[in-house]
Amino acid sequence: MRRPRLPVLPMTGSERRAAVGLAGIFALRMLGLFLILPVFALYARGMPGATPLLIGIAVGAYGLTQAVLQIPFGMLSDLIGRKPVIFGGLILFALGSLVAALAEDIGGVIAGRALQGSGAIAAAVMALAADLTREEIRTHAMASIGISIGVAFALALVLGPMLGHWIGLVGIFWLTAGLAVGGMLILALVVPTPDRSSVHRDAEPVASQLGQVLRTRELVRLDLGVLILHMMMTSLFLVIPLSLVEQGLGAAHHWWVYLPVLLLSMGAMVPFIIQAERRERMKPVFLGAVLVLALVLAGFYLLDAGLPSLVLFLFLFFTAFNLLEATLPSLISKLAPADAKGTAMGVFATSQFAGAFGGGFLGGWMHQAYGMDAVFLFFAAIAVIWFLIARSMVNPRPVSNQVVRIGSGTEAEGADLQLRLLKIPGVEEAVVVMDEGLAYLKVDKRCLDWAELKIHTLRPG
Repeated sequence: MRRPRLPVLPMTGSERRAAVGLAGIFALRMLGLFLILPVFALYARGMPGATPLLIGIAVGAYGLTQAVLQIPFGMLSDLIGRKPVIFGGLILFALGSLVAALAEDIGGVIAGRALQGSGAIAAAVMALAADLTREEIRTHAMASIGISIGVAFALALVLGPMLGHWIGLVGIFWLTAGLAVGGMLILALVVPTPDRSSVHRDAEPVASQLGQVLRTRELVRLDLGVLILHMMMTSLFLVIPLSLVEQGLGAAHHWWVYLPVLLLSMGAMVPFIIQAERRERMKPVFLGAVLVLALVLAGFYLLDAGLPSLVLFLFLFFTAFNLLEATLPSLISKLAPADAKGTAMGVFATSQFAGAFGGGFLGGWMHQAYGMDAVFLFFAAIAVIWFLIARSMVNPRPVSNQVVRIGSGTEAEGADLQLRLLKIPGVEEAVVVMDEGLAYLKVDKRCLDWAELKIHTLRPG
């Protein structure tokens, strides 16, 4: 007998406005951060004081301040409200853009980029999205924000070279300040103001859970993975633009390479996503992608066969990169404790931003000390180390997170409800938090008895 599926609820008008508005804010901010990525290594060489190391630091500086401040700013939003923190972060982002635009040397650009990153609004945006959406459709709202980041990255690689040619680095930084103002307008005019804010364990970091998350070996392994992945990505853009110029492709036309490479790589990763998620082959797909990164980076170092080979290697790199970028958050979601997904994702995001800084610093240092090819060799070795570390990872069960609102009751009634939830077919993990009136579950949707779950969560006793 086929069990009923989880109901798919439509978004309300307010929830749709919140999801679209917050995705727009995130996209504008990330677009501003990424626009210089494909062009800075080329145009910054003529700046006073510029060296490969300082250019790398300038590219990744935003990641350091973002990594340090994003969890604290998220917690601050619990105290003073989401919108004030997001407005403040966008103001800092705009000021950083102005500092970089007005900078007379590479040091000024580094200061501006660091100030851009200090507007760390990621956790506050996720918390506001949780305030403005019901538990049943929150995952869809979060997914729209995640998609906006990918779109911003792709647009930056295409628009960056064109804008660099038309308006230069200074113009890009002025444009970035304008994008920050656009984000403020969206926040003021589009995104609703929540009636009240509360802590959402599924969407934002909780201070008391940080120790637990940092002691969970599988989660730390994934945090290390995303740190390495973003180190590779940032370091690559310190040398690939230079390589394209050496192959005779002018800076204004680099998007001729990036656009088809990105489109083809996004299509190429789909079969592997299906294998990983639907066929439960996450571990072999994941390890295969890491191995491809190692081989591609080694190929950049060993082979110099002209522009066609460079484009082929970029296609393979971005196929593996996009695949890992999609599977790493999925793994975090599957492996985090049921009531600590928000904290696990917060630490994960911190590692990601730290990787952007680390890639800029280490890539710039390797370039300055040993030349462009050394960057490829160094990160090929790092990818091999990542592969060896990841070999012992677990192949996760095909579970997903579910947050269910429950009735009020005593702690004893909550403990009893938790035991009964665990007996429902398809419920793999359950944590009942009576103070919040919520049950945090990990469920296998293929066999979940939704009707019985609904009966048990109508009231705790």
